[in-house]
Amino acid sequence: MSTQPRDSFAHYEIRSQIGSGGMGDVYLADDTKLGRKVAIKFLHEKFIKDEGLLNRFIQEAKAASALNHPNILTVYEIGEHEGKHYISAEYIDGQTLRERMKQRLTFDETLSIMVQTAEALSAAHQAGIVHRDIKPENIMVRSDGYVKVLDFGLAKLIEINHTDGEEQTKKLVKTNPGVVMGTVAYMSPEQARGKPVDKRTDIWAFGCVLYELLSAQPPLPGQTLSDTVARI
Repeated sequence: MSTQPRDSFAHYEIRSQIGSGGMGDVYLADDTKLGRKVAIKFLHEKFIKDEGLLNRFIQEAKAASALNHPNILTVYEIGEHEGKHYISAEYIDGQTLRERMKQRLTFDETLSIMVQTAEALSAAHQAGIVHRDIKPENIMVRSDGYVKVLDFGLAKLIEINHTDGEEQTKKLVKTNPGVVMGTVAYMSPEQARGKPVDKRTDIWAFGCVLYELLSAQPPLPGQTLSDTVARI
């Protein structure tokens, strides 16, 4: 989406672009109805005609909005306006963990960041959601030290049973078998092979991030992506 500062879109006023990813661009905007800052992600126009990618974009919003936890980004709205698909979410004023890692972190700061990230993942797993792309870029640290886990774009609902007098089984959202999704350096062995994944994939990635925080290097570095996958 091409926008200029202060462009109007539905009931939002676009202020500036704050990020870009494989699925879409992210902008800082004012919600004129509720008088608050928000982050809006617009799906790239080239993907709108691709039903699979459009469904994945919608899945990201549904996965995140199903979670209610202080360490997980809050999704406000998913919608379509004038042919543009978008997700409106809370705006986080802070740094990604990748950016934060460029500065010296104390042991207490490292411990706090990882405990909060673990609590976010635990809440997602209890809700039957696997993130599948945990990495420093998807962990935001606010100036007050509060952590927010972002981007459930690869999220997958897993089958879990809740025994509270009756069993409730969540819908399993299947991806194409053999398709590798995620970021290579933090992939679990089964994920790198394109095999079915569960919450253990997030635990593996969590461990990779923790290792990198403590040692300033990834646990299984390779000269090429293929080398890294082979080492995993």
